[in-house]
Amino acid sequence: MATQVKLETSMGDIIIKLDSEAAPQTCENFLSYVEKGFYDGTIFHRVIPNFMIQGGGMTCDMQPKATDKPIPSEADNGLTNQRGTIAMARTGDPNSATSQFFINQRDNDFLNFTGPKNPGYAVFGNTIQGMDIIDTIAGVDTTQRGQYEDVPVEPVMITSIKIVADV
Repeated sequence: MATQVKLETSMGDIIIKLDSEAAPQTCENFLSYVEKGFYDGTIFHRVIPNFMIQGGGMTCDMQPKATDKPIPSEADNGLTNQRGTIAMARTGDPNSATSQFFINQRDNDFLNFTGPKNPGYAVFGNTIQGMDIIDTIAGVDTTQRGQYEDVPVEPVMITSIKIVADV
């Protein structure tokens, strides 16, 4: 069964098909945040053109939201960081992903798992509608706010993320 979610943003809607066969724990984690309404009112707080857009953990005043415990990385699941895929953001520790995610605006092969020396980033789904919205978000003007770089000058809100289909 493949779950589809709709990211309602201030710039338009994005539909993503999750791959729970390849990334079961990652999808379960993501959907637990969706079901709690955790993402409602967060922003895309890191936007780098010709790379990716990242969100899922900051309020519009750049305050991090409290998250659940980190999950183990599933970056070695065979899925790759291609244009339109969604992956978990993390710190330098491969097993540190919580709520934040990013959507690849282009193929980012250097983010793929290749072994212990390059643990990669866990892809867990693919955009099936709204790539034009992702491209628009990736093109917004950005600035530095406090310690954070590549922050949109005008906040790009994630109004909500909802499950729209289980197919």
